[in-house]
Amino acid sequence: MLFGLLVPPGSAARDRVADGLAIAAALLYGAFMVYIGDATSPGAAVPWPVDVALGTTCAASLVVRRRHPVALALVLLPFGAVSVMATGAILAMLLTVAVRRPARPAFLLAAGHVATSAGYFLLQHEPPFPLWVDLVMRAATAAGAIGWGLFLGALRERTTRLEAEQQLRVEQARLTERARIAREMHDVLGHRISLLCLHAGALEVRSDARPDEIAIAAATIRSSAHEALEELRTVIRVLRDGPAEGAEPPQPGLPDLARLVDSARAHGMTVGYECRVPPDGPSAVLGRTAYRVVQEGLTNAGKHAPGAPVSVLVDGAAGRELRVAVSNPCAAAVSTVPSGGAGLVGIRERLLLAGGRVEYGTTGDRFRLEAWLPWPA
Repeated sequence: MLFGLLVPPGSAARDRVADGLAIAAALLYGAFMVYIGDATSPGAAVPWPVDVALGTTCAASLVVRRRHPVALALVLLPFGAVSVMATGAILAMLLTVAVRRPARPAFLLAAGHVATSAGYFLLQHEPPFPLWVDLVMRAATAAGAIGWGLFLGALRERTTRLEAEQQLRVEQARLTERARIAREMHDVLGHRISLLCLHAGALEVRSDARPDEIAIAAATIRSSAHEALEELRTVIRVLRDGPAEGAEPPQPGLPDLARLVDSARAHGMTVGYECRVPPDGPSAVLGRTAYRVVQEGLTNAGKHAPGAPVSVLVDGAAGRELRVAVSNPCAAAVSTVPSGGAGLVGIRERLLLAGGRVEYGTTGDRFRLEAWLPWPA
């Protein structure tokens, strides 16, 4: 019976087992009361076979105790005035009400159960025990059932609350992970689209380009578009279904910066790169954040200052800050490449989560993106 009271509903087999245990406990208690009580005496309210039959029927009704516990308890209470065998089922219902309902109905029902002992006493021709014995016996057992039921109810409520909180934490972690992966994909996708626009713009202004140069540029555009499309599909899958096992590609870090710069150079950008970080480098988290700062800086330079030289500097050591700086001349003309401004906002969020800070804006005739990250010794 305790198993069924503590575990939240959901399993039909579990409920059947709990019902069987509750009925068995009610029958055992009722049979014990018939054995030690006055149900078999000549002056009993009803013959003991009738008493046992009534108590057994009351115990069988416990299969529906979950649906309307208070109503079933009210139905069973009158049987306590004629059958001691029924007291087992009544106590089981008092415990169930205490578990599933507020304490007030349970105490009122217990008072009614104690009051029926007076009726049982009056219906006997020659009661073998004084009235106060029945009153004390029923009051003690009812108090025990209600006390145990209130304890189990509090425990059940706490279990349900903990399960709900755990489910909420799991869902929150899932949403956080989905947002993180989507942000990573946004950074990569924005960088690829920027390089694609850079090549398309160069091809547009080179009206005198040779056929082989046009073919190379077209192949590069096709390759970049294909990679961007694959990244876009990954973003859509992550946002729609959530991150699946093995779906997230390995995340880049500080050692991958040189490859990122080489890729930008291969797409026609002029990039000056200097890295003054020791070979052992910072942690993977700091390295990934630094990589995203440089990637965003190169993306912005490709969008807003195509063809302008870009300067990238990574400096720092353990025990000091890791500094990342990307700068380029301001564009003379307004860029035609669309920009939502979400990239720099995302970089600021990354830096705040990592305990760092970021500054960006125009200084003189140059646009500067500079970030500082704590690098513990």
